[in-house]
Amino acid sequence: MGPLQIKDILQTSPENQSVTVKGWVRTKRESKNAIFIALNDGSTIHNIQAVAEPGQFSAELLSTVTTGSCLKITGQLVESQGSGQAVEVKIDDILVYGTADPESFPLQPKKHSLEFLREIAHLRPRTNTFSAILRIRHALAFAVHQYFNDGGFFYLHTPVITASDAEGAGEMFRVTTLDLNKLPRTEEGAINFKEDFFGREANLTVSGQLEGELGAMALSKIYTFGPTFRAENSNTTRHLAEFWMIEPEMAFFELEDNMNLAEDFVKKVITYALIHCKDDLNFLQNRLAEEDKNKPQNERSIPLLEKLSFVVDNPFERLTYTEAIEILLKSKPHKEKKFQYPVGWGIDLSSEHERYLVEKHFKKPVILTNYPKEIKSFYMKLDEDGKTVRAMDVLFPGIGEIIGGSQREEDYDKLLGRVKEVGIDPENLWWYLETRKFGTAPHSGFGLGFERLVLFVTGMSNIRDVIPFPRYPKSAEF
Repeated sequence: MGPLQIKDILQTSPENQSVTVKGWVRTKRESKNAIFIALNDGSTIHNIQAVAEPGQFSAELLSTVTTGSCLKITGQLVESQGSGQAVEVKIDDILVYGTADPESFPLQPKKHSLEFLREIAHLRPRTNTFSAILRIRHALAFAVHQYFNDGGFFYLHTPVITASDAEGAGEMFRVTTLDLNKLPRTEEGAINFKEDFFGREANLTVSGQLEGELGAMALSKIYTFGPTFRAENSNTTRHLAEFWMIEPEMAFFELEDNMNLAEDFVKKVITYALIHCKDDLNFLQNRLAEEDKNKPQNERSIPLLEKLSFVVDNPFERLTYTEAIEILLKSKPHKEKKFQYPVGWGIDLSSEHERYLVEKHFKKPVILTNYPKEIKSFYMKLDEDGKTVRAMDVLFPGIGEIIGGSQREEDYDKLLGRVKEVGIDPENLWWYLETRKFGTAPHSGFGLGFERLVLFVTGMSNIRDVIPFPRYPKSAEF
């Protein structure tokens, strides 16, 4: 099992027992009476204080104990004499695993900007902010798997390399082994992908949904949780080129069942974080409060724990897209022309519209349904009016849409018609269409971008700060 971690030692009753602590130095402070070393190993937001007497160790040894150095300390666990911690270690011995030159080590005991920390992604997990984010990310990932396992779902590994574009957007990363300096050509001059590794064009997946539906048609309830990729040239706080998607697909689920699952799912995983990540969430809430002190009152964010409770404690309001448009048209921001984007039936709602519905009008999370078919994907089930589809979007405060899903079209002829309507070659989706010919069934599913969930739960403002090594245009350094 390895040595005790600092998280466990901090919860141990002090009885002058010998303990061994391993970790990285956050700070070292010397006074005439004692030398104080704050050590952290990443298991908790809290440091453990280790105390030595002046003259106990040589000046040469202590000169290597600087912020960022890695140490092994053995000593006696005693009741702390100072405030801020219940226990501390009275040092008997120090072993320096690795030093950190204070002149060149970039993480010093001071505030660093998030932009600067993105440039040193190999070191930023050692900061309080990013260690807290990564522990919360882990807890949420565990809660996702636990939720679906307990609900009778099967974890399906869908391919990372695919020949289909699930979203029809075309913004995909190509996978090839062709020599880009000597590309084979057809007689017409086009690239001859028959000579490529797979004998056809192949890309990194943008979604595991289509393959997930195949699994649901055999196992009834499945979920995917894996990396997805979009070659969208967006330098925004909400976009990544590589991110993780959670996509459950369920046979025999109709739109109402899908909404019930989505609401229960996000409430349960957020509740798990609230229970198991209290210290990290409190730290991040205090961090946000410090940032908000410099902002005007109307620009300050909802306290983090209050925002999470807002989702967990409220039943989600459910209404159709058409009803939402009517509310927006009657709203004060629309009448006073304060919305940046226009409102009208057929628009793809912007974040400002979604947040108005959640934060101002209903004051609770919202699920919108039955969107116009023109702004939704080809695989969504057509409503009887032929104009809308059985889509659903879950809207959260501060972020807008967090889940997108639908009842899938199970009728072969209708699905084939939509495939042709949006300009997709049916031959490329023959296997997907065939499931509607061989034992078709009503089925539904949704997608949740995992980083979007982590962004919401941690209260961070930039999605590049909730994944260990973000990928975005012109950035793949680490």
